[in-house]
Amino acid sequence: MARKKKELPIVEQIEILDVAAEGKAITRWNDKVIFVPFAAPGDIVDLQIYRQKKSFAEGRVLKIHKLSPLRQQPFCEHFTVCGGCKWQHLPYEEQLKFKQKQVLDNLTRIGKIHLPEITPILGSKKTTFYRNKLEFTFSNKKWLTFDEVKNNVSYDNMNALGFHIPGAFDKVLDIKKCWLQDDVSNQIRLAIKDFAIKHDYTFFDLKNQEGLLRNMIVRTSSTGEIMLIVAFYEDDKEKRESILFHIADLFPQITSLMYVINSKCNDTITDQEIIVFKGKDHMYEEMENLKFKIGPKSFYQTNSEQAYQLYKITREFAELTGKELVYDLYTGTGTIANFVSSESSKVIGIEYVPEAIEDAKINSQVNNISNTIFYAGDMKNILTLDFIKEHGKPDVIITDPPRAGMHEDVVNAILFAEPKRIVYVSCNPATQARDLQLLDGKYEVTKIQPVDMFPHTHHVENVVQLVLKK
Repeated sequence: MARKKKELPIVEQIEILDVAAEGKAITRWNDKVIFVPFAAPGDIVDLQIYRQKKSFAEGRVLKIHKLSPLRQQPFCEHFTVCGGCKWQHLPYEEQLKFKQKQVLDNLTRIGKIHLPEITPILGSKKTTFYRNKLEFTFSNKKWLTFDEVKNNVSYDNMNALGFHIPGAFDKVLDIKKCWLQDDVSNQIRLAIKDFAIKHDYTFFDLKNQEGLLRNMIVRTSSTGEIMLIVAFYEDDKEKRESILFHIADLFPQITSLMYVINSKCNDTITDQEIIVFKGKDHMYEEMENLKFKIGPKSFYQTNSEQAYQLYKITREFAELTGKELVYDLYTGTGTIANFVSSESSKVIGIEYVPEAIEDAKINSQVNNISNTIFYAGDMKNILTLDFIKEHGKPDVIITDPPRAGMHEDVVNAILFAEPKRIVYVSCNPATQARDLQLLDGKYEVTKIQPVDMFPHTHHVENVVQLVLKK
């Protein structure tokens, strides 16, 4: 006999109290913290609890009895269904307050070290159309929203071109308009979808691993260039050329039109050959008097304008005079290394990804920079005591690690190197706080500057200056 499903509890007329990790709001019920997406502090709501643990629960809003005075009308029709822009219902000024609080809470609660006053967060001038890169997925089974299911909405065509649903990677939401990238991105995506449907092109079936069209990536740059990469699962030359010629004719402003045949089980194309169909195999970004070459596999900060502000703060915190030996850890494509090179004696960049290091070297060559040197490899294996003895103890270390923060071996190598200053750029204040605690024996935190790179999300960058204790 089948076990009867336990009824999900409903909590009526409860007030949302605050905003917490991952952009979710929180309230309290039965001595538990309840995490609630898409709610705002001050909302009075009915909640359905769908997951319970010992110390917390997760719920979804069933009904709003009273709207928070903080709320605003979301601008995107895909809000609450798409995985991005989860804070559209909050005014941007309020978002910045919550991000500032997130940085402070993490540094004090996890770091537990002496801190100076945190400088007010630097907001982004653009709060929509600020990204320079988006990836969309083709699917033959579009995701139906709860309202569509509830109202028994049916479609003759179930093809979708859009974003994966959070927590359900095999589900794709068909996107009509995305507010993250220049509108040319929407125009290109919709034109490709219309052509594909009109000519009976098959959209990818993830479950059965079949179909012609798989993914597409649009990159735009501050120089006005546009890169489009279309990923095909099947190698059908006639159909491939038909759609690419169509897009090339319709959008002559595309400067790099490329494709890839990806018949693997996963979507990543970093290990695939990307073929130029028309135009160049790269485009350029500009920052101050520097140019950065961007290929289809290159990493570059996705908010170009705000990246410039982030790097200016990093350079300012480094306090360079032109005489310093600088180590740039997790250098990526060498953006920061090249950006600070004119005010340094020498910059040594280290990065795990070999292709990124090749881009870093090219970016130095493009800008006639001769005082940079780059190494590829696992940071903890490259940045050893022998490496530091060979290349010299740095005067300044700039570190911009991934979300996981720095490996303990890397922290120990930094402590051995004893640079006068460390500039720690982080996309995760929680792991940054942990690393600052490890550095606290020798270093004092002297400056803290949060930077918002991603409006309408809970993500925040934070730049910290540390000075060697006397």
